[in-house]
Amino acid sequence: MKVLHVISGLQTGGAERMLANLCIASRRAGGSPVVVALCPGGSQYERLREAGVPVFTLGMKRGVPSVGGLTRLARLLHGEKPEVVQSWMYNADLYALLALWLSGRRRLTRIYWGVRCSDMDLRRYGIVFRLTVRLCALLSRSTDGIVVNSRAGAHIHRRLGYPARRMTVIDNGFDTDKFRPDAKQRRAMRRALGLADNAFVVGCVTRLDDMKDFPTLSAALERLDGVTCIAVGKDTEAVGDAKGLIALGERDDVPRLLNGFDLLVNSSAFGEGFSNAIGEAMATGVPVVATDVGDARRILGDAGRIVPPRNPAALARAVTDLRNDPEARQAMGRAARRRIEQHFSLRHSLDAFETLYRVPGKGGSGQLPASALAQRELE
Repeated sequence: MKVLHVISGLQTGGAERMLANLCIASRRAGGSPVVVALCPGGSQYERLREAGVPVFTLGMKRGVPSVGGLTRLARLLHGEKPEVVQSWMYNADLYALLALWLSGRRRLTRIYWGVRCSDMDLRRYGIVFRLTVRLCALLSRSTDGIVVNSRAGAHIHRRLGYPARRMTVIDNGFDTDKFRPDAKQRRAMRRALGLADNAFVVGCVTRLDDMKDFPTLSAALERLDGVTCIAVGKDTEAVGDAKGLIALGERDDVPRLLNGFDLLVNSSAFGEGFSNAIGEAMATGVPVVATDVGDARRILGDAGRIVPPRNPAALARAVTDLRNDPEARQAMGRAARRRIEQHFSLRHSLDAFETLYRVPGKGGSGQLPASALAQRELE
């Protein structure tokens, strides 16, 4: 089955990495994925090309509507003749549906949208983005299905007007060979950053964005003594000064860096669906302290601590408690690794997408166990 994926860009974000992971795994298993990015460039573009996945870019500018980009996508769909179009996030969802209509292949190609967030605070974003979200809500019944990566996202989008019966919850999945505990990598990472073996190191793997709430993390660090925090991700080098903070910016050695952490902290205030950073840390055997946003509580189980969002004192207390209890940290790390292997592996995600696409006809897949559960909870 030929599946064509449409996404806004191929930077190092959670959705972009998840798309690349799935397409590379699918190709290795004999699949025929094709990727179309509305905007050019990005680290995942090179990664996909190196893995032999065909990638097209439409040359659009981020956040700028483009009729030319829409018609180029329509021509590409007409020429590639995919059996399934899978789009990722609001902009790509809207462009993919409109282009499929323009291509003349709507009766021949099924389209599944991809929702990767939960309760976005739309007031913090521009008018074009807000209008795109509203248009998607209005047009969501015109899809064959909607893949949501979190139950929280499914609930929120039902309230926005998305049809529950078309939603299928497919959790993010993680490569447990790439992300795994490695004592040698731990020592190497600490030596490279000039950190002692016995230093207490917390990590934050994210990008600089309002939803990630760096002010709360910075305020929590001010309450902590003897703690080093490593911030990794796009634009984190611009986060500013904070007590104990080392900001590395975007890196391509995240598995090695994760092994050097005693604890991962996720301080998001809103918008998260299924955090890749949480899943990757858990696969590496790193316990997590996360705010109660999106599906963080469900993902973690007993493999970490949940604290309220926008509460630096609670975040600092949870870090302190786990710092003072190494046995609890070790037990949580082992539980985290088991939880990813049993419930959130990349193989689980790939199988769920393939099952979804094998369901004939329209009306959303709705038959996966995750989808049935989401539907019962939503109705």
